[in-house]
Amino acid sequence: MSSIERTLLTWILGALSLGALLVALLTYVVTLDEMHEVFDADLKNIAQAVASYHHAGYGPGDDSVVMLPNRTDTPEDSEIVTLTWTREGKRVFASDPRVELPFSSTQGLSRTSANGEDWIVYSSVNDDGVAQAAQRVSARQEMAGESASKVLPPLLGLVVVVGGLLIFGLRKGLKPLQGAAQDVSQRSAHSLDPISLDGVPNEIQPLVVSINDLMTRLGEAFATQRRFLADAAHELRTPITALRLQLQLLQGSGNDAERSQAMTEFANGVDRSQRLVEQLLNIARADANSDHFSPQPLNLTELVQSVVARFSLKADVLDIDLGASSEPTSTGVWVNGDSEQLTVLLNNLVENALRFTPAGGVVDVNISQEHDAPPVVRVIDNGPGISDVERERVFDRFYRGSEATALARDGYGSGLGLAIVRAIAERHGALVSLASPADHVGLEVTVRFRLDDQAAE
Repeated sequence: MSSIERTLLTWILGALSLGALLVALLTYVVTLDEMHEVFDADLKNIAQAVASYHHAGYGPGDDSVVMLPNRTDTPEDSEIVTLTWTREGKRVFASDPRVELPFSSTQGLSRTSANGEDWIVYSSVNDDGVAQAAQRVSARQEMAGESASKVLPPLLGLVVVVGGLLIFGLRKGLKPLQGAAQDVSQRSAHSLDPISLDGVPNEIQPLVVSINDLMTRLGEAFATQRRFLADAAHELRTPITALRLQLQLLQGSGNDAERSQAMTEFANGVDRSQRLVEQLLNIARADANSDHFSPQPLNLTELVQSVVARFSLKADVLDIDLGASSEPTSTGVWVNGDSEQLTVLLNNLVENALRFTPAGGVVDVNISQEHDAPPVVRVIDNGPGISDVERERVFDRFYRGSEATALARDGYGSGLGLAIVRAIAERHGALVSLASPADHVGLEVTVRFRLDDQAAE
């Protein structure tokens, strides 16, 4: 499991350590450059001074022999070696004869190698000879390295101090988040009150606000679920009570006519209970997690025709003219959706229309899609319709209009049909609306799907 504190400390301390190394390296480079500048000037001054001494004491024709020093000591790293030469390249003097620097008659600074070491040499050329002052390159590098090494420990100490301050600051800054986490962990499954934002840092507030929003939505979902369960229990109690009474009547019937009548009522009660259970299952499926919703391109025209064909026998028995019409297209109207759920949507719309349309009435299911427009399904009947004041409320679960029970053909409804229709439509990104048909008689239910390029293709 990753840790924000550990991750931040790793990156920040790593950056500080790298910065300390870079500062030490920069110190080394700058110091070495400054040493080159200073020591090069020293070499020049020494070489010129030796040249003056050589000119004053020994001329070109002087055959005097200069005794070279016998060096057996260990030379210091910063030692400067001086040499004098005749114009012809004969060495006259060397402060350390062990260093065999090559003769150079070129005025100025140069680099050369001697005894396996690199040297910086300044040659001062005069009429009576050449004087050289030389210094090891490694000496300058070692002195620059010493300067850098003296800078590095304080920098590393600074890294440690800053790291400690960061640990303290991070723990203090993340403490409100730990408090919020403890607040959440100590709650029960039914305690969804928002987390207090008092003392929460600005950087963490969006996370806490998002958690509060989630808990609010969960609270609303749980409340809706509880209402649904309570309403479902209430709705199931009524048909079960009716079935019990009808069973008692069946058991107490004294002749075949009464028994037949009781059996018919009992069968109708079973049908109504079965439909209510199916509607409850449908609304539960419509409320299922959308992560399991996998829409596929489907032919809406064929789906409507199959639903209408399924209800055609019932419409004939009820003496209702049920038909389907669509715009003339070569391939039909296509949408992206779930075939099973859209079948449930159409079943509810057609069944509701048949329930409220009187004998001799008409129920028409129309599919259309104009150019560059979304697909539209309309279910139109010439029944009693729904008043304007109730058109929004009829989408609430278990709500029945003031005249629904009296006008329904079977005298009973679950109050879930349009709620299921809207839930499935919203899952598909469609809009459901109610209106009066053009002749102002009956009801027109419109389901307008969103335009989907993939389905159109």
